Amino acid sequence: MEVPIKDIRGIFFDFGNVICTFDNHRALAALASLCGRSPEALARLIFGSDLPEAYESGAIDSQAFLAGVSALFGHAFEEASFVQAFTDIFTPIPSTFDLIRRLRPRYRLGLISNTNPWHAEHGIRTTSVFPLFDAVTFSHEVHATKPDPRIFQDALVKLGLEPGACVFIDDIPTFAEAATALGMNGITYTNPEALEIKLRQLGVAF
Repeated sequence: MEVPIKDIRGIFFDFGNVICTFDNHRALAALASLCGRSPEALARLIFGSDLPEAYESGAIDSQAFLAGVSALFGHAFEEASFVQAFTDIFTPIPSTFDLIRRLRPRYRLGLISNTNPWHAEHGIRTTSVFPLFDAVTFSHEVHATKPDPRIFQDALVKLGLEPGACVFIDDIPTFAEAATALGMNGITYTNPEALEIKLRQLGVAF
């Protein structure tokens, strides 16, 4: 089925597994070395709790998150070493970095990410393509996580465009579908080649 060409003026990207991959096990292994427990035990504790979701949604701040994890793991982590271990999880996806640079001269670019303050500060803002985004929406700042419509609405207001003039790219189908439900052109990221095909079908030039 042919996709109709649209007047696309803005393109939003998710971060995790679209711009950079992430490996939570790397963080758990580093934290395990600090507190003397196995990464598997730490994974069961942290992912069985509501701490990650509370931190990403802005319900708790960084100090409350650190205190909660310390209590959960039974170890009083020093902040600097914890942050280093917790945030060293991202690996760039070169094809997406290249795509962002090619799109930048023609389109307004935005970033929409379910993330927390330390990942945003130490893992997202430090990437070489971050300065290329015209608008950035982090879940912890707007107190809403995808697929909540509020996170997309915040991003659209910041970019100053109507939903139909925007593309949103995410590796999670539910999130891409949520953007489509608001009138955006949601694309589920699977691989670089498929993404470029879908963008060209929408009339995106790069």
